[in-house]
Amino acid sequence: MAQQTSKALRNMVMYQVFVRNFSAEGTFEKVRERLGDIKALGTDVIWLMPIHPVGKAQRKGTLGSPYAISDYRAVNPEFGKLDDFKALVEDIHAHGMKCIIDVVYNHTSPDSVLCKEHPEWFYHKEDGSFGNRVGDWTDIIDLDYSNKELWSYQIETLRMWAEIVDGFRCDVAPLIPLEFWLEARKAVEEVRSGCIWLSESVEPGFITYMRGRGLTALSDSEIYQAFDMCYDYDVYGKFRAYLSGKGTLEEYAEAVNRQEYIYPENYVKLRFLENHDQTRAAFLIPDRLSLANWTAFNYFQKGLTLIYAGQEYGAEHLPSLFDKDDIFTDDENDIRMKAQSYAISVVPDGDGVTATAVKKEHAAPELLPLMRVLAKIKRDPLFKDSVYTVKAQEDRFLIASHEKDGRKALGVFTVKDGAGYVEVDFPDGVYTNLINDKPVEVFRGGVQSLGLPIILIK
Repeated sequence: MAQQTSKALRNMVMYQVFVRNFSAEGTFEKVRERLGDIKALGTDVIWLMPIHPVGKAQRKGTLGSPYAISDYRAVNPEFGKLDDFKALVEDIHAHGMKCIIDVVYNHTSPDSVLCKEHPEWFYHKEDGSFGNRVGDWTDIIDLDYSNKELWSYQIETLRMWAEIVDGFRCDVAPLIPLEFWLEARKAVEEVRSGCIWLSESVEPGFITYMRGRGLTALSDSEIYQAFDMCYDYDVYGKFRAYLSGKGTLEEYAEAVNRQEYIYPENYVKLRFLENHDQTRAAFLIPDRLSLANWTAFNYFQKGLTLIYAGQEYGAEHLPSLFDKDDIFTDDENDIRMKAQSYAISVVPDGDGVTATAVKKEHAAPELLPLMRVLAKIKRDPLFKDSVYTVKAQEDRFLIASHEKDGRKALGVFTVKDGAGYVEVDFPDGVYTNLINDKPVEVFRGGVQSLGLPIILIK
């Protein structure tokens, strides 16, 4: 694990933004206008997907992938000017948040500045032509890190951006030599002390596939030597297997527990239900109550929570990376149509409930206000430093706990089939569910779940 990594990252929430599709205009300015809403979610860090110009050669779709970059040292003119970007970052800071940007160092577009000026820095196929090692990424060509001059250029570029932003999310970082990342981190620290480093670690199957071809593919344990955080793709496959009926909840819980002893003591995982590469959570989990429980569990987990723009409204459509495909518009009604908002739970209103409230105690809560509450709960120091365990019961309940120095947080998440009796390791008594401020009784080692997520702290 990187020695500088702070466990405080485990108390944080990150919000992912693709500038092109964040608004109808697709500009830095329109992101800036929504910073208040993003902050109100409890966001600590905004991750901006690639802000650089997109290549034109061999591009996919009408606008091309943001991960087919033509110039690492410029901003995409479709988003605005460099001064517009700087103004956005300054306003992010003014709202009390940090900003990290995407770093795509494995490859460039075929018409990139580097390709034209330094073709010797690229991977070449046996016939001498440019290419990539993966094969199906047809709109990019791979860089070759056996050339140390490339290292100098890339590190100097990182130092340049570190003068503005607070950190980097590094695309397919495991495909680049660990020694490069170690040198880069050391150099950037001179410019931006406390810089945040997030690695897009990759699925276990992809690691073995690349290694089988004699190519670099770093494991999470290797990645943690240079990075503060990596994805939880090591357990994501178990999560998807459970949702599809091909795996059990117990197998998923065991995979999460394994992280506690195979990684360094201060490991930080990026906890997500969705991102720009994965199907939207609301599409994967159409049952509203189950989605609310999975959302609450995602916040409860040990690690930093990721929210992909639109997730807070229950968006089901995964935006295209290659064409204009807006997540939000200026019309609130359009937002609601695109990101179908869920029915809200009972809301006190004098003698009864509001007219729009669902009248059942176990109605699924609306995601946006639920996330706001969960972000506040996540601030508790117990989530920063604890012994973390997860158990499964009846293939439909997840029971998780954080424990340290006599304090304990208990989470009960009904991820399938509604109400039931759940066995828990928690002292008997009546406690307050921190999610909805309602009483929950623990009696003889069990609680009654009505389907809503439960979080108790003693």
